[in-house]
Amino acid sequence: MRLVSDPGYGEVDLSASAEELTELAGAVAQGEGLLSSTFPPGTDAMTGVEVRGTSGPGVLIRRDAERQILVISGDSASRAVLAENLRDMATADDGGHLHIDYFPGHSYLAQGSLPLVVNSPHGGMPTR
Repeated sequence: MRLVSDPGYGEVDLSASAEELTELAGAVAQGEGLLSSTFPPGTDAMTGVEVRGTSGPGVLIRRDAERQILVISGDSASRAVLAENLRDMATADDGGHLHIDYFPGHSYLAQGSLPLVVNSPHGGMPTR
């Protein structure tokens, strides 16, 4: 798994294998987990993802700058929706990416969530 924070756009770019995305989806669904990522020195890469179950409302995606880690927290219903989106990306048989961006009235993201781009394990753009 590779997590890169883009300070210019304020988003985090996540690239992972299908197995890693499935593992992340499981941690999100369960509300606990710590997954590591590759962290090349001298880059804006983050060290991993920490998942925490909270009472919500919604899922909050934030960056812990001190630990250089992405933190995903939220209530179980909202985490279930995010987990399903991650599973869908892991099992898709073509390329593409998923933008997870907060907007007022978002169905499962909490205000203040960082934008997250989840890349398909197949890369590139969809073939269909």
